[in-house]
Amino acid sequence: MRVAIAGAGAVGRSIAGELLENGHEVLLVDKNPTSISVERVPQAEWLLADACEITSLDEAALQRCNVVIAATGDDKVNLVVSLLAKTEYGVPRVVARVNNPKNEWLFNESWGVDVAVSTPRLMSALVEEAVSVGDLVRLLRFSQGDANLVELTLPEEAVLVGTRVGDVEWPQDTSLVTIIRGNRVLTPSKDDALEAGDELLFVAAPHREEQLEDLLSVREEEADSKGAKDKDAKDGRDAK
Repeated sequence: MRVAIAGAGAVGRSIAGELLENGHEVLLVDKNPTSISVERVPQAEWLLADACEITSLDEAALQRCNVVIAATGDDKVNLVVSLLAKTEYGVPRVVARVNNPKNEWLFNESWGVDVAVSTPRLMSALVEEAVSVGDLVRLLRFSQGDANLVELTLPEEAVLVGTRVGDVEWPQDTSLVTIIRGNRVLTPSKDDALEAGDELLFVAAPHREEQLEDLLSVREEEADSKGAKDKDAKDGRDAK
């Protein structure tokens, strides 16, 4: 797979290194001469050029790329690169970095963006994911198709604990893509039974997220019972 990355700063070089390790061809494009550090990522191709100019993108042969990543520190530049990659060169997959969360609403298919990655949002989502059990956490937004990557850690009292994946009536426009169980990553099959503590990753339409969270929620009677026990224990402590 051939990937062009606009922006050869720390973020762009880090992405390039990961992709090269996985056997992909990588081209790094940056207009700042001080960012052209071939020795840092020697396996990559390098191009000193303005990624917002058609002549530069022609030189980069963007039409041969499977993926373009707009990874500069300027949201305006990332939007322009995304739009040109999609509309002028027909790049199948365009991924764009969002630097300012206030601009996130712009990073959609109208600007040629298939996947928008907001670093501040992603970091906060990962914090939520690490401490939340039973709550749906949005990890990533896919602009193409209006869908999100969401995660939920199944609590012990969840309705679906012990239920086979194939027996669950999942909401429309949702797909269970991965089950993380301990240190194992499982591709769900219809015969897999859900277990307490499973991290479930879904691709889901935004308007289905509440329905999905309700489906994976704690049994009402058990939640009420636990609440009653907690209240009894508190009353006992107060009486003492």
